[in-house]
Formats: sequence, structure tokens, C-alpha cells
Amino acid sequence: MPLTSKERKALKAKAHHLKPVIRIGQNGVSEGVILETDNALHTHELIKVQIQSDDRDGRLEAAQTLAEKLGAELVQHIGKIYVLYRMNKDL
Repeated sequence: MPLTSKERKALKAKAHHLKPVIRIGQNGVSEGVILETDNALHTHELIKVQIQSDDRDGRLEAAQTLAEKLGAELVQHIGKIYVLYRMNKDL
């Protein structure tokens, strides 16, 4: 379910102080990255991901692919940092 603009704004503010917990390197979005990101989203709901690529379109595509595979929302992206959110009903 897409986020409303108010929800997105609140999540951006909440994510401001966070540090990236997932780093995506040269190999891109691998199965290991997907599993670790899934664990991080399950634990924290809101995380920052850093993508180490100089290709802007490639970074955005990787973030969108990761969000799609995990059922998460891409909240924000600034440079190489992306914020992902997935509600955890257990928390």
C-alpha cells in the first residue's frame, strides 16, 4: 500500500538520524543482500541502505528492485543513500 505524503514526511524525519545498516557493493542486489535487508526490515521497519555505485540510474534501479522483492516502500533517496520502510505487524 503506497504511503501518503504525510506518512512519507514523518518517515523521512524519523530516518534522518539513522546510519546505513545495509551496504550494496559491486555485486549489486544479491541473494545475501536481500536476506540481510529482509532481516533488518523485520527488526527495525525503517532502514537506510547505501549503494556503492557511481551510476545514478543503476543505484535507483537497485533500490527499487530491493524494495519490490521485499515488499517495502522506497521512502527517500539522496545520492547513494536510500531509505526503505516495511511495516512489521509484530512490533
